[in-house]
Amino acid sequence: MMHRFPIRVYYEDTDLAGIVYYANYLKFTERARSEWLRDLGVDQLAMKRDAGVVFVVRRIEADYLAPAQFDDLLQIESRLHEIGQARITMCQKVLREGRVLFSLVVTLVCMSARGRPVRLPAELIQRMAPASPGCI
Repeated sequence: MMHRFPIRVYYEDTDLAGIVYYANYLKFTERARSEWLRDLGVDQLAMKRDAGVVFVVRRIEADYLAPAQFDDLLQIESRLHEIGQARITMCQKVLREGRVLFSLVVTLVCMSARGRPVRLPAELIQRMAPASPGCI
């Protein structure tokens, strides 16, 4: 299962050279992951409130391949790569008109309010089960 999320580049997203500031790709992909979870029916606020767990980024491997610019319409593709007992690894790409501009492999860990890794909620695993693992 691949999730697609469109985003437009605004002036505030760019640097002095007029291209997307490198850290904003991380913001774009974070938004796409949040929307992917929302589309799966996962309420992150309820997960925090009811189970006392949240996701934190543990590791990122990013490749900046080509620049995006002001007013570009981008597509962020996200796919589950691996799911473990307490972590999720996802592959994401930022594209403009089918051309990959940025790719990311991110590992998320499920953490308790005390900052310790905990098992993923069973309901979350069930919702992700139909997703076919594999990087895009």
